[in-house]
Amino acid sequence: MLIDGYDTLLLDLDGVVYLGPHAVPHAVESLVEARGRDVRLAYVTNNASRTPAAIAAHLRELGVPARGEDVVSSAQAAARLVAERVPPGSNVLVVGGSGLRLAVRDQGLRPVTTAADEPVAVVQGMVLGLSYGLLAEGALAVQRGALFVAANRDSTLPTRRGELPGNGAVVRVIATATGVEPVFAGKPDPPLHRESMIRTGAKRPLVVGDRLDTDIEGAVNAGVDGLLVLTGVATPLDVLMASPRHRPTYVAEDLSALLRPYPEVRQGACGGWRARWVDGMLSLEGDGSRIDGLRAACDAAWTHAGEGQAEEDAVKPVLDQIG
Repeated sequence: MLIDGYDTLLLDLDGVVYLGPHAVPHAVESLVEARGRDVRLAYVTNNASRTPAAIAAHLRELGVPARGEDVVSSAQAAARLVAERVPPGSNVLVVGGSGLRLAVRDQGLRPVTTAADEPVAVVQGMVLGLSYGLLAEGALAVQRGALFVAANRDSTLPTRRGELPGNGAVVRVIATATGVEPVFAGKPDPPLHRESMIRTGAKRPLVVGDRLDTDIEGAVNAGVDGLLVLTGVATPLDVLMASPRHRPTYVAEDLSALLRPYPEVRQGACGGWRARWVDGMLSLEGDGSRIDGLRAACDAAWTHAGEGQAEEDAVKPVLDQIG
């Protein structure tokens, strides 16, 4: 099985395990079986708005095995990053929700909400209903020299209604107003992966995600294997056009792939498919499952592109063959 050889799954949540209040198809049963095979499940999320206990409770409601200590968030990574740079007990202005405030407090720092409290750092994370007033207080503190840390750089947040603005979009308010760029803690930047390794003690982790620019790039940056599932943000076209830092070790429809053997992909061949370049265009021949066709096409596209990126017009026609 694909999970053989890995001791820990570092799982993204939004778009991988759930979309809003609902579980992604095949996620629950796959994770239950993986836990039964003594693989540790760690839920590593760029979502900084909720506490680990609240996230774990949501997962259990869906039937997913989870405890508060199994959740590692960008809020925790951001709080540790701040704590390593400021004196213990320092005032930190939190532009975010309860998850971020709790993480700051757990690091021995004092969360505050106004620049009048003379915070030595400002830490920002996404939360619905974030007010102009709190953003303004954060901007004032950063203008006065406070360290500026952002939980993550996600430009969008996937929901069943579509992709909404994420923290990477909202953080531009303070950055634009002050001219100060934040230090980012979440995926794909190293602090969240480091936090995950500290909290789980993983020796051979597999990163599982739905985004190339956060989950997979984070895995590449950390030098560990990554599985991309097509249940969230990334599309087959995105994967075909991936640059080296966005290329996953594995590509699958959903989490059920964890519990099946992963087919050999070699020289543009996978399952019953064979991909090759003909007159500057990617060609796919054969028959089989959609996902095996995509795996074959990715192998050929990535080999052809080398350190670059395949052209959309050259790879897009194969998508009509695999659906």
